[in-house]
Amino acid sequence: MRISASIDIPESELIERFLRADGPGGQHVNRTESAVELRFDVAHSPSLPEAVRARVLARRDRRLTDEGVLVIQARRFRDQARNREDVRARLVEIIRSVLTPPKKRVATRPTRASKERRLAGKKQRATVKRNRGRAWSDD
Repeated sequence: MRISASIDIPESELIERFLRADGPGGQHVNRTESAVELRFDVAHSPSLPEAVRARVLARRDRRLTDEGVLVIQARRFRDQARNREDVRARLVEIIRSVLTPPKKRVATRPTRASKERRLAGKKQRATVKRNRGRAWSDD
């Protein structure tokens, strides 16, 4: 499976399992296994570069097990072939999303004008709160 020009995942690293899908399906819904579960061992895959592997494992993804195995299920379609295509496309999408490293944050300081605007807003809010409990006088 081609991810990018430098990353290619062989079929031997992908484990597919077919399940019975829930939802509509007609008379054969309880007999056909149209849902697909794809397992890819990210932590021990020799196909992924170390930096990409670390970024995939660092994602807060509920589909990632404690052992570093990515489990993706597809049951969107009624036939198995389309679900297989769907699950593989989603795996490619996950890996491509972490190919480029995230940009480093450049630390900046707030400007003097923004500090003054913030303090002016705080003063205005304080006066609104201060005047809340006061009764009006008709003198």
